[in-house]
Amino acid sequence: MRRYESVKTKKSANGKTVYETVKIPYIEPTESDIYVISTVGDRLDYLANSYYGNPRYWWVLAMVNNLGKGTMIVEPGTQLRIPNNPSTIIQQLQDING
Repeated sequence: MRRYESVKTKKSANGKTVYETVKIPYIEPTESDIYVISTVGDRLDYLANSYYGNPRYWWVLAMVNNLGKGTMIVEPGTQLRIPNNPSTIIQQLQDING
């Protein structure tokens, strides 16, 4: 799935095509979640690729760990929750955004 593949677009007041706001689902903690401590060089996209096989799922890690405000880099020593159900999360994202 491409990052903006399921995001709806609309025309702005000046006629440009813009993306609509995307609603992100609340990602409930589960017993199957994995917890790791980040090391030097860890990035959200690298971790998403390692755990999900797709770097485009970086936003899942950013959301559940309250990270990613302008950077993909994760401070070394940060405890991270890695949800073990990315397909469910993607389905929830699609469901709430129509």
